[in-house]
Formats: sequence, structure tokens, C-alpha cells
Amino acid sequence: MSELFDAVDALLEEAALGDLPVPAERARLRKAAGLSQQRVANALGVQRVTVVAWEAGRTEPRPPQRQAYARLLAGLADRYPALDPDPTPAPDGVEAVEPDRPEPAPDESDEPEAAAPPADPAPDPTPSPAVPTTGAGAPVVTAAAPWTRTPTASPAAPTPSHPVPADRRAPAGPASPSKPAGAAAKTEDTDTRAASFPAGPLAVLDVDTDTTTLRAHLADDRVLPCPAKTLPAVVAWALDAGLGAQRLHRAGRDADPLIVVTPAAAESLGLPAELEDRRNLRLPEDHTLVKQVTKNGWKLTRRGFGPWTKVYRPPADGGRRLCVQFAFLGWDALDPRSWAGAADLPAPELAALLGTYAARVVTPRGSTAVAGLTLMTELRPPTQAVKDEATGTWRSGPVPGSLTDAVDPAPPEAPDEHPVAQTRDGADVLVEEAYDWHRPLHLVGDDEGNLDHAVGIDVNAAFLAAASRLPVGLGPPVHVQAPTFDKKLPGCWYVDLSTVKVDPRLPNPFTPNGTTPTGPGWYATPTVAYALELGATVDPFEAWIRPDHGPYLDPWYTRLRDAYLATMADLGVTPDLDDTAFLHAMSHHKQVDPARAIVLSAIKATVKGGIGKLRERPQGARYKTGDRWPALERPTWRPDIRAAVIANARVGMHRKMRKLATAADLYPLAVLSDCVVYPSAGPSPLDVLPRTADGKPIPGAFRLGVSPGMVKHEGTRPLEWALGLLLREQNPARHIKDGVDAVAEGE
Repeated sequence: MSELFDAVDALLEEAALGDLPVPAERARLRKAAGLSQQRVANALGVQRVTVVAWEAGRTEPRPPQRQAYARLLAGLADRYPALDPDPTPAPDGVEAVEPDRPEPAPDESDEPEAAAPPADPAPDPTPSPAVPTTGAGAPVVTAAAPWTRTPTASPAAPTPSHPVPADRRAPAGPASPSKPAGAAAKTEDTDTRAASFPAGPLAVLDVDTDTTTLRAHLADDRVLPCPAKTLPAVVAWALDAGLGAQRLHRAGRDADPLIVVTPAAAESLGLPAELEDRRNLRLPEDHTLVKQVTKNGWKLTRRGFGPWTKVYRPPADGGRRLCVQFAFLGWDALDPRSWAGAADLPAPELAALLGTYAARVVTPRGSTAVAGLTLMTELRPPTQAVKDEATGTWRSGPVPGSLTDAVDPAPPEAPDEHPVAQTRDGADVLVEEAYDWHRPLHLVGDDEGNLDHAVGIDVNAAFLAAASRLPVGLGPPVHVQAPTFDKKLPGCWYVDLSTVKVDPRLPNPFTPNGTTPTGPGWYATPTVAYALELGATVDPFEAWIRPDHGPYLDPWYTRLRDAYLATMADLGVTPDLDDTAFLHAMSHHKQVDPARAIVLSAIKATVKGGIGKLRERPQGARYKTGDRWPALERPTWRPDIRAAVIANARVGMHRKMRKLATAADLYPLAVLSDCVVYPSAGPSPLDVLPRTADGKPIPGAFRLGVSPGMVKHEGTRPLEWALGLLLREQNPARHIKDGVDAVAEGE
């Protein structure tokens, strides 16, 4: 009998010692005792990265280490009691509380906007999974796989055949291109987050032709075996492989693992070679593969099982849900309009290319348009965990400067399908779009017509440059009558700008087609502010203003600017080049590194697509005008912000054209979005853009260079060609680049 009681006492002791404090308290106790993570790991017989994961709350220790770890923490707690019984979480984010954020319904479709090429389904912001980190002897597999805590028929995750050397770990998360990619972490908290993703942000899954088994190519050239035979098993493997990327904001979420599946790998997993449903681009809900994925508790988002698929499991017992993103190359997940020929690259090259994009921009989880919108939210999350000092509990609160709630637009800002647009007058519409203008042929002078060339110059990342330091509304619009215009106040204003005098050889700055307004109209703040700059008297009749405002897009601008400049530098184009060297570098930069050229194309598409998705339109045969559609439930569904960016870009173009006309008597033949065509005596932009007496660019006019807002050479054609298009009332700027249609090409 005594042996039975001894056994029971041992179990009770084990259970007591198995209780662990919250992750942040584990780190506090260790630091209070002056112990390093490595010393704790050595004492417990595990890897340092395992202790890192325990303190981050991403994995939990299992016996026998659990009991020993609990004993250590209990002893430290006796020596170093917390001053606050509810200790403050580590500064990299609150792990103990998941903020109650709105879970927008994922958008089912996209429609091309004037500022953006067509795009795929919009992001479905969701908590990232508790991705396990390393265990003893195999840094990409934990001892306690997350799915073993939730019964499922999914196979256990395989153990890689080799450990990952510390100096070969994939990048843990996006790094600023302005800093060395391998810069050492400055704090232990940074080490903790980075070590959670030793395999990097993504893997390209392919088939080993020798063994016919799956293998995963990582962004840093490593290859891991993946013995999974089914898609649920791939999900399990991905969650245990150390894939993912750290959050971009302390209140944000770490990026989900991304698995890019080649056609060969898809075939081995039983996926069809192509989707029969070409309209909705998804497998039917009763498809065998869909049932295989969902029968064990895994779920799909509303967009279902398509080119970009999210497989997730809701959180259990207050934990964070597990989630893996998939991109199926055989189903055209990588749109060639944004990603060029990326889908045709060998798996190792594709993994490196996508890894560069993930590090500089964000881990893809849909089209580049989705990535552009996702990046806004990742850099400025809507909510954060806030401690209530009165009760000591944590609650969800807004992040200052972020878009926290979905709000309806003002009636003039709404697209025609929106419910608030159904009762407005047909003329009460805000129309802020990019330029599509060409000069009437009779306004081309003889001196211009005797020149030999038409030279096109193009503004680098025009919409990105226009987003910099731009104040936009953060909350709902407020209607006011007879307001006093304030150029610092975002909104739309009903004002008459038809009497503002503009040289007819220039496009009118107040309309996208460059013609003079015929009467009062609705304009975004940047457009009205430019009218003041031109000397107009501005006396609005009414306005919809947004008193709560701020530079919401500034972090987005900074990250994409850095990504753009870093990628251009990879291609040999840097800010220190003089004009001649810059033009020479630009003439062949895409041949320097074709893979980096694809990254550059994706970055530019991310800018345009992200701005376009701020006003995502409904799509689908069953949609009825006046009904709401899923995108409206996103805080980032903001047509007013899109309008402000485009308006700022358009008037910025006009300002530079006006400067050039005033200083050098040069007038454009045509403008299309960010491209301007000038008549020229020579074929180079150097023949078009004049200099001051001391050899410097004219202040405020176009300037050659690599930075966003500066210009590059778009193309040169005979002037006779351009005049012929004007005669037919066609826009030369549309075709100046190699004779192709810029709009059809997604420019």
C-alpha cells in the first residue's frame, strides 16, 4: 500500500511542479537572477533557442524538462518576487492577451482600379500561429508539436535529417534595406523573436526527382526534406519547421509560414493541374481535397481553396490559432503582370526571390495588391493590448495613428455601387484619377513641330512619393456647410474651380482628362490646395472633412521606398550617379540580375495595387448594386485615402510641368498617369530637361534620378509618330515605351 501512496505523491508533486508562470514572467525571473538563456538551456539539456521559445510563449516544455524548469522558476520566484502581481509583458508586444480585433470578412474579388492593375483576393487579417521553434538536436523541429495538443488524424511532423547551423539560418524577418542584412540583434528581446523563425519566412515545395519525395527550398538556399504525403501533413510540417517572419510593429502579428507549391509538388499531393472554376478560381466545397483538409478541424477562409489558400485552426484554450498560407504556382498564384516570369524559375531561385521580397516588403499572402494593403495594416495595426491600471487587466485598445474601425465614405467619395451612393445626385461625385491627356494638335506650335523626337520621361513610384507626409483621415467624415478651406484638413470640398486660368498647352490640374471643369465639383484637399497655389479664390459651398487625421501612410512609404532603393541598388542604379551614368545604368539594369528585376516589378505593383485596393469594388454576377460587399468591413477600405494620394500625385505632376514651362518654355505633348512626353531636338532626356546657368536642374521641375518622385527615361519615338497619334486624338504617352500599350501592360 505504501508504494501506491508514494506513486500518488510523486504524481501530485509532478503536477505541482508542472505549473508554469506566464512567458513574460519566465523571462523576468531569469533576468532578475542574472542567468543567460544559454545557461538555463545547458542546465536543462536543451538548445538555447528552445528556452527562447518558452519565454516567448510559442512552445511549452514537456517532461522531464517541464518539471525541472518549473522547479527553477519556482525557486527564482521565491528570491525575486514581482513588484506587480501582474507583470508587464516584454516590450516587443503583449503575449498574454490577444487584442479583440475586428476580423474582416475576406474579400471575394478584386476589380482593377485606375491606380492599380487587376489584383487577387484581399487580405484576411488573422492571428499568426504559435509557430514552434527548435528542439534538442534538430533546430527546425520542436519536441512538442502544436497539433499533438489537439487530437487530429494528421500525421506527425517529420524530423529533418540534419540540424541547421547557426550561421545558416534563414532571415527571421524583414530587415531594413538601409541596414546590413546580417546585423546583430541589439537586445535579447530581438533575439527571442528572431529565433522563433530559424527557417525564414517561406519555403518552395518541390519534388526530388531522385527520390520522388517532397523537399522544401528555403530563402537562404537551404533544403529541408518534407516527408508529408497529404496537404494536412504539409500544414503540420510547416508549423513545426520554424517558418515565419517577425512582426513589423510591436502590436502586430508575426507573419504566417508561406508554402509555395510547384506543379510537380501539387501533383504529388493530389491537386488537380488546373482549376475548372475559372470564374471564382477555387475548388468546389465538396472536392475531395477540401474535405481532406477540413475534416480534422482545419478551416479555410471565405475565398476557399484557390491559388492563394489559407489553412488555419481556431485558437483553443485562449491560445493563438495556427495558420499556414499556400501559393499554388500551377494555378497562377504569381500573376505575371506583377511577378513577370517568377513562376517559371527553378525552386531554389524562386525561394530566394520571394525571400528577398518578404524581407524587404512583407511575406506574400495573395497578389501584390493584397501585399500592399496588408503592409499598411502590419505597419500600423488597428489595436493593441492596453493595461487597465485600475483593475490590472489587459484589454484591447486602438493604436494611435492607425485605422481602427471600418467607416462608410462620404457620399461623393463612394463608388456607384455603395449603399450611400444610391441617393446622391449624379454630379455629386468625387473624381480624383490619374492623368490621361494629350494636347490638341492645333496647339502644337511650328517651332515644336519642326523638332525630331518625342521623349517620354516617367516619374519613379509616383503614387508612393505622393503618399509621403500626406495627412489622411483616420475616422469618419463630418459634413459642414460653407466651410473655410484648410489645406491641412483631409476631406473633399465642393467648390468651383472652373475659372482658374491655366495655359491651354498644359493639362488642367483639376480633371483627369485635363479639360477645364464646367462648374462646381467635388475635389480632394490636395487639389483645392493647389488651386490656392495658382492664385485662385477658394470658397467652398460645403465639405466632408475628417477632423481626426494623420500621416497614416508614412511607415508604408518608408518601407517601400527603402525596398525600392535597395533593389535598384542591386541592379546597379544608385542615388550617387550623375545624369549620364544614371541613364546608362537604367538602360540595362534589368539584365544585371533578372531575379532582382522581378522583385523590382513586384515592389512597384505593390505600391499601385495597395493604393487601388483602398477602393476595392464588388465583383460577381450575383452582386446587386446597393448591397454591401465584404471589403467594406475592412478599416482599410478607404476610397478617400486613395483619392488623396492620386490627387497629390496628379497636382505634383502639374506643378513640375508648370515649372518647366515657366522656366524653359517647354510644354508636354501628352501625359498618362506618371509619364510625360515632350517634343525634343534630341533623343535623350538630357535634351529635354534644361539646366540653370550653373548647370543644376531647374528647381521644382523634373529631375533625373532613382529616388521616388524623380524621373527616368520612358522611351523615345520620332516626333512625326507622336503628331500622327495626336491627329487621331490618341495619347502618345500610352505607347512611348517600346510601342506597347502602357495601360494594357499594367503601367
